[in-house]
Amino acid sequence: MPAPAPSRWPLEIRLKSAEKALEIDFDDGATFRYPAEYLRVESPSAEVQGHGPEQKRLVSGRAHVGILEVEPVGNYAIRIRFDDLHDTGIYSWRYLYELGERQGELWRTYVDALAAQGLNREPAGRDA
Repeated sequence: MPAPAPSRWPLEIRLKSAEKALEIDFDDGATFRYPAEYLRVESPSAEVQGHGPEQKRLVSGRAHVGILEVEPVGNYAIRIRFDDLHDTGIYSWRYLYELGERQGELWRTYVDALAAQGLNREPAGRDA
């Protein structure tokens, strides 16, 4: 079965390697800037998301993760290869738009969850 049509379409995708970020302009005029760490910890991969909301895995220690490559997947998504070698998430246009719209909320939830579990954004062995 084909993927559902995206509600928003990207007009331009810019990889900002030095800034460890991805910027996307959408056809409704919205522009979102996604830090690599945010994209990594919200990866749509089964490794991170599990097979349901109750199985989502909290990913820590990715404060300095970067993006090595962005490649198209059909005409509906991109695959992001991070410098920690994670590359199994397929980011649909719909999912990226949602991540952009909900970035503040999702980021707060992530940081709060790390604190509640005594985890850190910094990699093991690095000072926070």
